[in-house]
Order: sequence, then structure tokens, then C-alpha cells
Amino acid sequence: MKAKPGKEKSSRTIDKIKRFLKVLGPGFVTGAADDDPTAIAAYTQSGAQFGYKLLWTSLFTIPFMTVVQQMCGKIGAVTGKGLAHVIKEHYSKKVLYGTVILLLIANIINIGADLGAMAATTQLLFKIPFTLLLLIITLGTLAIQIFIPYKNYVKYLKYLTLTLLSYIIVAFLVNQQWSEIALYTFIPHISFTKDYLLSVLAILGTNISPYLFFWQASEEVEEEVGTNKIKSMGEDTPRVTTGNINKLKIDTMVGMIFSNIIVFFICITAASTLGVHGITDIQTPSQAASALLPLAGNLTFLLFTIGIMGSGLLAVPVLAGSSAYAVSENFGWKEGLYLNLKNAYGFYVVIAMATIVGLFVNFLGIMPFQMLVYAAALNAVLAPPLLILIILISNNKKIMGKFK
Repeated sequence: MKAKPGKEKSSRTIDKIKRFLKVLGPGFVTGAADDDPTAIAAYTQSGAQFGYKLLWTSLFTIPFMTVVQQMCGKIGAVTGKGLAHVIKEHYSKKVLYGTVILLLIANIINIGADLGAMAATTQLLFKIPFTLLLLIITLGTLAIQIFIPYKNYVKYLKYLTLTLLSYIIVAFLVNQQWSEIALYTFIPHISFTKDYLLSVLAILGTNISPYLFFWQASEEVEEEVGTNKIKSMGEDTPRVTTGNINKLKIDTMVGMIFSNIIVFFICITAASTLGVHGITDIQTPSQAASALLPLAGNLTFLLFTIGIMGSGLLAVPVLAGSSAYAVSENFGWKEGLYLNLKNAYGFYVVIAMATIVGLFVNFLGIMPFQMLVYAAALNAVLAPPLLILIILISNNKKIMGKFK
């Protein structure tokens, strides 16, 4: 018996969705990881302080982010090496050491801010001491990175991106001025005041972050090891087809669009709740969540909080992992999440140290939002020269071959 036309159509649709989901990988995870708890604080602050006036940034940064991350992904996919490894081979040691040191400092500060934000937000749901929560969350993220096999680990990261969908739901639970939203999204509103320009820089700083450059390049290589294109990271040159690069481009584009959609909905939620009630000084994500409770109700508060927790669990491994890739490639250590602790001891030690030092950052008496500013300042120093290097590498035929 032939299947009914309706069932056949439904089956084809499901198959298309499955094929599309298989394409999603490092690019999608990278885009989602960009929306970490400290970034959520920056987006919430901008929405609360300026209403819908900064929505244009979520649209206009998509092509910039997409091109940058596609270049990083292509470097990893074509060479079979992480970004630090490629820089080490083709540029001076001063460039490499300076890049890795600044990346480590910025990442550790960001890890600390994210861990602190996650603990403070969890405290809103469960009345457990902050220090105990901080310790549990830190050990939990470390255990996930060190003891879960790479294939399962990647699935875990993909599923965690779904928690960010809570911000889309939240935006529709409160009253929005959609005509005004459309106006400010497509027509940039520029103000030359100090606070406005700082907010624009904070958004750009969180969107164009060096740790994402290193992470995606290395994760593309991890994917090649996982699919048996190469045996190990940094030692083999993979066979890459135009089809592989096209999949990489689609994956990255979807990831960057997804990232900015989340930014968009966080901003309009903050504008329509905190902003309209005059709450414009948001220092932490947990402060934003608690402020939403009396304004928008239990469901909005709960979904916003879940988003913060999920984004932190996604971002901290990415921050620690990108640090480990950079340091391991600098010293020529075995690297990769596909390896176990015994076979990549140095790689996992860097992950552990970056996360633990990040934990102690929370006891320096610095507010998470201040830590975000410090991390963003370091990113601002590191990103421009790195972008120049990435462009030079991407256009070097000796490195990239026909994919330059």
C-alpha cells in the first residue's frame, strides 16, 4: 500500500528538518555561546536605559559576525589546526604570546562573571548560600568538560542553546509597541552621548569576542576528528570539499542570526518592562530577573532565569575550552575534547585552572557588570589585531589553498 500524500509530505518535512539539524554544529554553538550571562546583562541594560533605540545593532552586526566567524571556521576546517597553532606557524612569537596572554586574562574575567551570575540567579529560585552554589556550579561545569565524551558533549551544548528560546517567549508575555520596534530595528538611531556610545561598544564587544574566534576554529577541527577526516588535531591535513565549506557557512550564518535574535528579544523585553518603569541601572542578570518578577509575573521571571542559567552552562565551557586550545597550541601539547584526561593532561589542566581562577574572581569584591566592562576592554584591545591576522591568514594561499 502506498502512503497517503499527507503522510508522505509530513515525512519529507521531518527528513528535511533532520538534515538541517545535522548541518548545525560549531557555528551554531558559537553563536549561542555569545549570549552568555554577562552579555545578557549588557543587553538588558541597553534595553532598560534606551528602550528600543539600540535594536538596530542586533540587525546590523549579523553580517559582521557571520563573516568573521566563517573565516575562523574555514581556517580550522582547511588546515586541521586551531587558530593559535596557525599563528604560531606563520607569525612571530611576540604576536602569539601577546594574543594568548590577553585572551586568557579576558576569558578568566568573563568566566568569573558568568559563574557569579549563574550562582546569584540560582539563588533567586533556591535559597542556598551563594558560595555553595558557586562551588557546585563550578564543579559541575568542570565535570561536564572533563568526563563527558566529545560526541555527547557536543549534543549537550546543542541542547543548551534551546534554553535561550525562553527570551523569545518572554518578549511575547509582555506588551510591546511593535510598530516602534520595527522603526528602530531598520533605521539606526544614533546619539553621541557618553552612555549611548558606551552601550553600543558594550554590545559590539560582547558580539565580536576573541574567545569565539579560537573556539570555532578548533571546534571545526574537533568535528573533523569526530568524522574520521583526520586522526588528531594539528597533525593531519584534512580533505575539504566545497560542500564542507558551504555547510560550515550555513551553520555559522544560522548561529549568528540566532544569537542576534536572542539579543533582539532580550532588549525589547527589558525596554517594555524595566525601561517603562524607570529601572535603568542593571548591574547583574540576577538583578534584571528579580526586577522582572513584580513587573511581569512569575512565568516571565522563571523563563528569564532559566535563560541565564542555560546560557552560563553553555558559555563557561566555551570560554575555558578556547583558553585551553590557545595555550595547548602555544606549547605544542596534545589537545581536544575528543581526547580523555590521561591523553591530554595539559589541555584539561588549563580548562580546570581557567575555571577555578574564574571562581576566585568572584571574591575580589568586583561586581559582575564591572567584570564585564574589564573583559570587554581587553577584548577591545585584542580583537582588532586578531581580526587583521584572521583576514591575512584567510587570504594566504599557502595556508588556505583554493579556499583562500
